[in-house]
Amino acid sequence: QVQLVESGGGLVQAGGSLRLSCANSGRTFSGYAVGWYRQAPGKEREFVAAISDSGDNTYYADSVKGRFTISRDNAKNTVPLQMVSLKPDDTAVYYCAAHPVLEPTAIRIDARGYDYWGQGTQVTVSS
Repeated sequence: QVQLVESGGGLVQAGGSLRLSCANSGRTFSGYAVGWYRQAPGKEREFVAAISDSGDNTYYADSVKGRFTISRDNAKNTVPLQMVSLKPDDTAVYYCAAHPVLEPTAIRIDARGYDYWGQGTQVTVSS
């Protein structure tokens, strides 16, 4: 059973950093592609970043490229999202999502490709 839990959100000033984490209730993330999404008030959920099961492939939304880094921490069974140079436009609820894959290098960008979602963690960036 997959139960995703996000953590690490909070309030930060513009230009600051946060590190979000996505955990699978203490279970391994092996065999899953993982993605991060966000939803700002009054807006649709949007793709942020994705990583393959192997960790070899990553993909970012243009709006976060160069500022956000997705990775896999196999020792802790988490998928962190390191965010630097945060902007007020980054304010949103951030969700992680996972889907089992047979191909270790496959990544998923379309939200419809993910079966499992966490409850989200709030990130607020003040100006």
